[in-house]
Amino acid sequence: MSTNSYIGRFAPSPSGPLHFGSLIAALGSYLRAHNQQGQWLVRIEDIDPPREIPGASDNILRTLDAYGLHWHGTPLFQHQRHQAYQDLIDALIESDEAYYCQCTRKIIQTSGGVYDGRCGQHQPRLTHGAIRIRNHAKVDHFIDQLQGHVVVDKAFAEEDFIIKRSDDLYAYQLAVVLDDTCQGITEVVRGCDLLEASCRQISMFTQLNLTPPNWLHLPLVCTQKGFKLSKQNHAPAIDITHPQASINAALAFLGQPLVDVDSVEVMLKQAVKQFSLNAIPAEKEIILSTINN
Repeated sequence: MSTNSYIGRFAPSPSGPLHFGSLIAALGSYLRAHNQQGQWLVRIEDIDPPREIPGASDNILRTLDAYGLHWHGTPLFQHQRHQAYQDLIDALIESDEAYYCQCTRKIIQTSGGVYDGRCGQHQPRLTHGAIRIRNHAKVDHFIDQLQGHVVVDKAFAEEDFIIKRSDDLYAYQLAVVLDDTCQGITEVVRGCDLLEASCRQISMFTQLNLTPPNWLHLPLVCTQKGFKLSKQNHAPAIDITHPQASINAALAFLGQPLVDVDSVEVMLKQAVKQFSLNAIPAEKEIILSTINN
């Protein structure tokens, strides 16, 4: 294993098989990590059981393996981390840095669409419902390695956001910050659909006195403007029997030179050598039909 300080990761949710959009995130993060002589970790973000598909986690790992995208160490599963999440929530509740909220989406919509913090002022303190962090950091901008200076809506940035849902499931913003810290992630490479989420995560890092990673958000694969390729819109699974064509299509999407060899391992080694961050289009989305595969 490399001793370089760079540690990246690919963190899919097991809500279905990997599709071409997933491959962009996986390959982009893999190439970046290996080009930096660093480690590439895999984390299965399985904190939302109602959205998970039985067998999807194993399918994802088999697909990565078939594509030669071999990870360092052992994959981390978020369901193994519940106690760490709960310990932090308990501490935040005890110190009044988090509080219960009973506002419904309808209530929030009638107050302008952004939660106004009303439950945080409730006396006596509420004892059930969703749990929100008192967002003191209110981060509304950051520097992205590809997208440049990213600014989000100020009202969104200032909102006390949910860290545990009313259905007792842990929220993504809490879990991802604790897990990136646990795994020592130094740079997060993922799609532009999570640009806004990055500001909330930086707020969490700041409030917990943790060091945030660097950020690198890749363009989204879209079928048409504003419609990303996703499991929710039934994007087809990538072919695990002949991965070479999909790898080259993903390289083309990322602005990288194609590699004309049969072995996926050799393909990836060459792709790592040729990798150029500056060649990736600094776009938030790219229409799939515009890419010449």
